[in-house]
Amino acid sequence: MKLVALRATAVAASALLATSLLAAGAARADTIDTTATEAYVLDYETGAVLLDKNAETRIQPASLSKLMTVYLLFEALKKGEVKLDDTFPVSKEAWALNEGSTMFVGIGDRIRVEDLIRGIVVQSGNDACLVVAEGLAGTEQAFVEKMNAKAKELGLNDSQFDNPHGLEDEKQLMTAHDVAWLAHHLIADFPEYYHYFSEKEFVFNGIKQGNRNPLLYKDPTVDGLKTGHLSISGYSVAVSAKRDGRRVIVVLIGTHSMQERSDESAKVLDWAYREFDNYTVAKAGSVLADAPVWLGQEATVPLAVGKDLLVTLPRAAHDKLTAKAVFEGPIPAPIAAGQEVGKVVISAPGMTDMEVPLVAGKEVPKLGFFGRMIAALKHFAGVGA
Repeated sequence: MKLVALRATAVAASALLATSLLAAGAARADTIDTTATEAYVLDYETGAVLLDKNAETRIQPASLSKLMTVYLLFEALKKGEVKLDDTFPVSKEAWALNEGSTMFVGIGDRIRVEDLIRGIVVQSGNDACLVVAEGLAGTEQAFVEKMNAKAKELGLNDSQFDNPHGLEDEKQLMTAHDVAWLAHHLIADFPEYYHYFSEKEFVFNGIKQGNRNPLLYKDPTVDGLKTGHLSISGYSVAVSAKRDGRRVIVVLIGTHSMQERSDESAKVLDWAYREFDNYTVAKAGSVLADAPVWLGQEATVPLAVGKDLLVTLPRAAHDKLTAKAVFEGPIPAPIAAGQEVGKVVISAPGMTDMEVPLVAGKEVPKLGFFGRMIAALKHFAGVGA
């Protein structure tokens, strides 16, 4: 990696911090073709987008909708509003919802929350989703309002919910982008509950059903998340895997069969690990440059990154990576340790430049009155020389 330092005297301070690493553009490698009509591949830790194929197209998401239902249930558990051993009643409406996949709940039964989680995640039960919706919000409509409010809160701006299960509904819409980021939130926000997505089977009311995620059975690195199918939008999947400490999320929508969905998701996942990797550009606190200080008790201040600087790159571009420290200088004192004073611009062939903040590595107090006078005199004397 090559590091250079530039003094950006014409760069506005507000522009220096305009882009963070997590929101940075995608790293690019040799692309991959997929039969899915929509696709989105995300590096979990850096947020780098590895593949974007029609990922902003709004489609009916089928059972991928259930990820939001599960998110709200996990959130209620984490807040202590419900417990795993609590029970929710089965209404006549939930019992009668036997279209598509089902958990086979009995009318009038009370179902444990933990069983309902498995009924949704493993068995993809539409009836279980309605039991949860009514148990958490009283009515399906009230729960749908919670789903839409949470989508806005999470920044899923192209998502719109009209039911908790994903059965065909022209008002139920998501994008591959939003599905991937909802999966990201589930993993990040509820690590204590995420393990349910890796369970391969569940027995309820004497009926054993297997998880519909095909990669759970043939790839030990896969640990979630969900499949879906509607005739209008095809076969879809949101899958996540962790290999050698690196997690990748793949969303494919619009494949033509269960077999194609399985084959394509495995192919795209392998491509993401084969073509890309994560690289540490700098450790937290690493000094990348020294900037001159104006009217400070020290002549320079070290510039560092506030946290480990991790980037996702095409493997072929790793050796050509450059990091450029950019700041306005001299930086006027006083300067607080950790104060944002510039940016690092990371560049490599085939990827969009990424920018992250640079911070002061230590405090630099301002000179006293007489020190400032002497510094000013030296400055003007130098100018006039």
